[in-house]
Amino acid sequence: MAKPLALDFDPIARADELWTRRWGGVPSMAAITSIMRAHQILLSRVDAVLKPYGLTFARYEALVLLTFSRTGELSLSKIGERLMVHPTSVTNTVDRLERAGLVARRPNPLDGRGVLAAITGRGREVVEEATRELMAMEFGLEEYDAEQCRQVFDLLRPLRVAAGDFAEPVGAEPAGAAPTGSAAPTEGAAKRKA
Repeated sequence: MAKPLALDFDPIARADELWTRRWGGVPSMAAITSIMRAHQILLSRVDAVLKPYGLTFARYEALVLLTFSRTGELSLSKIGERLMVHPTSVTNTVDRLERAGLVARRPNPLDGRGVLAAITGRGREVVEEATRELMAMEFGLEEYDAEQCRQVFDLLRPLRVAAGDFAEPVGAEPAGAAPTGSAAPTEGAAKRKA
């Protein structure tokens, strides 16, 4: 867990005040700084749960993705696409999961050069146990209720669309976050450590 700063002031609010005095008001500076700090806090909370399983969040997401697939296996390129990470990161993630006995590699029968990552029985056990713990601690977002979590999701969605993560269907209203009671993780973030 992240060590509490225990300051008697909000350092981001202070930076915002100083920034405004020096360069003028730029609310996006305070917003990005808050998002980056929130990322540190959440990663620390989630890592505390996953570390005993020998997992990082990236490895956990890969296991979850494999459990979502019909056959329990996916090509490395499909994993990278769904988790939105570079192929090198996928290889590193799968290497570590394979060394831990949580996935196995096998040749892709549809592509002579391709490789599939398949979740093992132990991998399924680990992902179920870790998921129960992450859900119990609301993925580190226990300070927020379900509606606030949906609002965070909705607020960040335009950024993801603008970055080209996906395209909104023509004429469709933007989809909201998962319904209340669903605690499935997102399919990834732009960049993570393996």
